[in-house]
Amino acid sequence: MGYWDLPEGTDCVGKTWTTIKVGTALGLVGSAYHIAAFQPASGLAVLQRASSTTVTMATMGAIFGMVTCLSAQAREKPDDPLNYFIGGCASGIFLGARTHSAMTGTSACLALGTLTAFTKVGKMEGWKLAGPPKL
Repeated sequence: MGYWDLPEGTDCVGKTWTTIKVGTALGLVGSAYHIAAFQPASGLAVLQRASSTTVTMATMGAIFGMVTCLSAQAREKPDDPLNYFIGGCASGIFLGARTHSAMTGTSACLALGTLTAFTKVGKMEGWKLAGPPKL
């Protein structure tokens, strides 16, 4: 089951679980690159850095999934890209709170909200980033 397989505004738990898994995967990959680029002094530091990044990204995924789904239900407009903007913005606000920076929260809110809204618009209109492979 994928994220796009379920109708918008339904099965919030299932959609949130999917976004948690994606956020966790992105957190693990990102922390692996960060650890490789900036090698910590000890194994404990590696574990702390990896877990901190992964938990943050998983939490952002959970916030995005739940807020987007609840917004679609509350607004009674399930396919509106504004729901995705609201979910992305909520994730950005969490990132700002996590970093104790209002500027980071504001910037992440606008950036993630815009990115996710355009993702929804692109999905609705059938935008393609890359075509099928030429054989």
